[in-house]
Amino acid sequence: MANEHLILSQVGIAFPTPNGPFTALENVNLKIEKGEFVSLIGHSGCGKSTVLNIVAGLYQATTGGVILDGKEVDEPGPDRAVVFQNHSLLPWLTARENVELAVKQVFKKSKSKAEMAEWVEHNLSLVHMEHAMHKRPDEISGGMKQRVGIARALAMEPKVLLMDEPFGALDALTRAHMQDSLIEIQARLNNTVIMITHDVDEAVLLSDRIVMMTNGPAATIGEILKVELPRPRNRVELANDPQYNHYRAEVLKFLYERQRHTEQKEPVESKKQDETNVTPIGKETVRAA
Repeated sequence: MANEHLILSQVGIAFPTPNGPFTALENVNLKIEKGEFVSLIGHSGCGKSTVLNIVAGLYQATTGGVILDGKEVDEPGPDRAVVFQNHSLLPWLTARENVELAVKQVFKKSKSKAEMAEWVEHNLSLVHMEHAMHKRPDEISGGMKQRVGIARALAMEPKVLLMDEPFGALDALTRAHMQDSLIEIQARLNNTVIMITHDVDEAVLLSDRIVMMTNGPAATIGEILKVELPRPRNRVELANDPQYNHYRAEVLKFLYERQRHTEQKEPVESKKQDETNVTPIGKETVRAA
């Protein structure tokens, strides 16, 4: 790929448990071009969030690794911004101040105060939140909080925007508005996005490619579906589009036929792996004797 800039090569990760190492991911290989929108989809416990955390530098892979623009990812950095399902805004700061905090961390040495102020407001306007920039999180709706969270991430000018079910906690109508906003923002900025979702329609609507994960333990990439729908995409027009419905059916077939969820047979650890905070097993792991 000519514009390839993010590479996951043979990524695997194991976590220590009382019963020995638990392998959450195994042999994950993925190459992503600059400006691509890639969705990760799969059943709960398939390691989607673990993949995202490895790309973010929050987890260290036990085997393999991640390369971003020729540099190995081994720690968090402003070139990879994360938007979680929970907005994670500081409640005592206004929307503007929450975004400003990130801008100061990244641009304190390269932008003047006036430039930083202008940049904060620019990114709030990108997500249509300029009218509420002086409100605190408890004064705005859930969808508005997520808009501020996205503005904060975009304001860091990351090479890759990582989104972990960013609209999962929102009602259906707000979620649809947020998806439309994300389509608009990505079209304007052409930024690289990796998003975790459980929503098949969301994945097809937003993505250039959909990465379908196999069930854990030792989860990996099962199939990759290229979504060749023209942009800009309109959800109403796509509702009866044969190609859209073909893509939707392909993802459903993978999830519910080829990867039927056998929850009763799974070890308890696999169900909890996406939310775990334990340290992965690797060269740097320190274990008690």
